[in-house]
Amino acid sequence: MYTDPSLFGEASAPATPSAAPATVEELEALYEEAEVLSNRRAETVDQFLDVMRPILRKWFRTDIRGIENVPADGGALMVSNHSGGMFPTDIPILMNAMHQRFGHQRPLYVLAFDLLFKMPIREWIGQIGAIRANRNNARVTLRSGNVALVFPGGDRDASRPSWKSATVDFGGRTGYIRTALESNVPIVPAVVLGGQETQFFIPGGAQVARLLGLKKRLNATSFPVTLGFPFGLSFANLPMPVKHFARILEPIDLRAHFGDDVDIEAADRLVRARMQEAMDALQAERVRYGWQR
Repeated sequence: MYTDPSLFGEASAPATPSAAPATVEELEALYEEAEVLSNRRAETVDQFLDVMRPILRKWFRTDIRGIENVPADGGALMVSNHSGGMFPTDIPILMNAMHQRFGHQRPLYVLAFDLLFKMPIREWIGQIGAIRANRNNARVTLRSGNVALVFPGGDRDASRPSWKSATVDFGGRTGYIRTALESNVPIVPAVVLGGQETQFFIPGGAQVARLLGLKKRLNATSFPVTLGFPFGLSFANLPMPVKHFARILEPIDLRAHFGDDVDIEAADRLVRARMQEAMDALQAERVRYGWQR
């Protein structure tokens, strides 16, 4: 497996006692970091974004603000709502914003659903920065000083009905709070509005997942059910040209806000409240000025 030499220092530089890992644990941590993060390829990211930028600009007319709120260095956990079903638009929107500001010097790693790594696209999604969504991978990514993007609402959020497009609901999932605390990094909330209106999403995703046994087979708790073009009632249709709004909010330092003994439930309520406030403002803004502006 290819390993990014930057994880270990320049290959041509002679090793010195001060530069070498002092303990077995530190050496193991370096190799663990390489294993988790080394699949990303800058050229694949560039190719992906070259294709997506015209779509984001012309088809979805994306209005994104607040990228300056992402810390310029150190680990950070970006927490976003998830929309779009089988064609989530939030990932390319946030990835493109990060790339435009930081380039490849500060990549965005996306904590992705296990199902994707059982599909033929698993190698490709790894090359654009996707890693399996689990606590260990998140910890390694954040402690290595990177930005990780997580969608606590997961498949449930991406399958919600279109009339709940502006609702932030993680389904009671609070693991992201523990992840941020364990890695001692700030949470950077982000909201994206529009993806759940690119098709007409209807209720029933959880029932479909149960009927198909997707929880046991694929660890999926919900599945998108949509009405649209060209397949009518289906799990996926072509995304319609709905204008997207995205905002990246100011970082939240949980220990600075709550002290050393952080109440997990209270921290989750704080993050969701700030996200919902931003989402409500976006909804009001587009109603005031028109959806198609």
